[in-house]
Amino acid sequence: MISVRGLKKSFGDQILYDGAELQLNAGDRYALVGPNGAGKSTLFKMLLGEEEPDGGGIEWRRGTRKGYLPQENPPIGPDTVLEAALGSHTDPDGRLTAKAKRILMGLGFKVADFDKELGELSGGWAMRAALARLLVDEPELLLLDEPTNHLDLETLLWFQEYLKGYKGAILLISHDRGFIDAVCSAIVAVEERRLKIYRANYAGFLAEREAARERLLSAYKQQQDEIADMEEFIMRNRARASTASRVQSVIKKLDKIERLQLPPESKAVSITFPQPSRTGARVLYLKDASKSYGSTKVYANLNFELERGQKMAFVGPNGAGKSTLLKVLGGVIPLDSGERVVGHNVKVGYFSQHREGWLDPKKTVLQEATSVGRLNGDLFTRTVLGTFLFPGDAVFKTVEVLSGGEKSRLQLAKLLLDPPNVLLLDEPTTHLDLTSVEALVEALKDFEGTVCTISHDVYFLDAIASHVLHVRGGQVTLYPGGFQYFRDRQANLLAEDAHEQGRDEDAPAELTPEQSRYEASKEARRRAKSLEKAQAELERLHAELERLAAEMSDPKLYEDFDRVQKVGSDMERVQAAVQVKEEEVKRLGA
Repeated sequence: MISVRGLKKSFGDQILYDGAELQLNAGDRYALVGPNGAGKSTLFKMLLGEEEPDGGGIEWRRGTRKGYLPQENPPIGPDTVLEAALGSHTDPDGRLTAKAKRILMGLGFKVADFDKELGELSGGWAMRAALARLLVDEPELLLLDEPTNHLDLETLLWFQEYLKGYKGAILLISHDRGFIDAVCSAIVAVEERRLKIYRANYAGFLAEREAARERLLSAYKQQQDEIADMEEFIMRNRARASTASRVQSVIKKLDKIERLQLPPESKAVSITFPQPSRTGARVLYLKDASKSYGSTKVYANLNFELERGQKMAFVGPNGAGKSTLLKVLGGVIPLDSGERVVGHNVKVGYFSQHREGWLDPKKTVLQEATSVGRLNGDLFTRTVLGTFLFPGDAVFKTVEVLSGGEKSRLQLAKLLLDPPNVLLLDEPTTHLDLTSVEALVEALKDFEGTVCTISHDVYFLDAIASHVLHVRGGQVTLYPGGFQYFRDRQANLLAEDAHEQGRDEDAPAELTPEQSRYEASKEARRRAKSLEKAQAELERLHAELERLAAEMSDPKLYEDFDRVQKVGSDMERVQAAVQVKEEEVKRLGA
């Protein structure tokens, strides 16, 4: 499908590729990874013919249909959402229109949105419309540059499942480890200006890369010892006539050695949140809180309490009010009524997913860093910026020329320069590369303060959340456990918990070996029966989903607006039930 041979590309003194090779065939699913600035998006542009390589070549199989989703700024014309999804396709029998509507609903659009013009949408929703167009078109190769950036968690999970069944090849750039592992079968890493394929998930790629580096380091040290021994022999015996021939032999051998080179240490963000001052037990509290935007009521008489040390993930569908709740807690926007109570010794740090208004585009990095309101010394400020990959003169770059990842890193740096004890983070991983996400995860794990975060990155949520707040329809439900616990609870573990509790209460204080074997056998039979029942229910749900999809494909359906809404609602309900039941089957089969 694509053959990349001897690829070279530079920008001034910066060499991105020097002899890079890649073969991508039909059905391949690769994730392109590497630090920010390594040239991932540039490679996409060269594959698409938007950038010319300095050397080497890129060959496409003749007639290959490809579709590209850029990271930002999709083209916006006068089309409606539905027209944009259909693209240039004609649809005489209405089946393609039905498919487009089904995909748009999967990506979070409502039926009422279909006739809206793209110009009315935010950039994130315009990106979803552009993504829908690709999925409707079904090209043989999808080139996706950070496709999850503008998706909420529920939409991301739908998109992830859709790509699992996609028939074409996929080459994507993503900072989301969970998404990569779910969709891709191999990792293509930008290393030492080359492209290297690791046929493993992301964790396997890290392990293989580290093992290869250890092998190289061991061979390098061994070679350096051998070279040192040979050079010492030459120095000791050069002047002796009796060993002259041996010295010449060793010199020739030394000259023929192909010397190993260690790759330069890759630069990585270093994040360490200072351990904060201790707050009171109750950090933030909302009492009878109400908030509306115009006629849209988001919250009415909401009561919510955040306790010291909690690391809480806000999850829920797009538009449920997660960002609004985070802003209210941070004092970024006022309540219409009710009360926001700040606990003893609380200092809030807020990270916005929308950098407009939080970073001055005309200021330099250093000026932004010194605007935090705390008197930090110049050396300390520049040291912190250096750990966020703004070394030397990079601190004099203006904010307006920074990439999305650099702006995110600058916002995080500002939090460290005026350290809070309560962190409110709205999509903090967006635009960060994988190593930066990992650094942020480790920093938040060690942070002894309180954290609330919104994220669509499943790996990030799994790693840091101790509590989950489900936000839906103006109501909030607290789950006192991590993200996987929340998903398991969604699989209706209440019944199983009740069963386990009853079994534990009835069990004797001490079991004999025979009783233990009996209980284990009984539990295995109960588990097998539950698994069989769950698998049967999953099959029923899949059949129901297929029936609804077929109904959605019938053009006559769209003659009845109420029926369209009913079928669309049923599809969302069944899709959610399938996801829950799949988790239950996976758990019972483990």
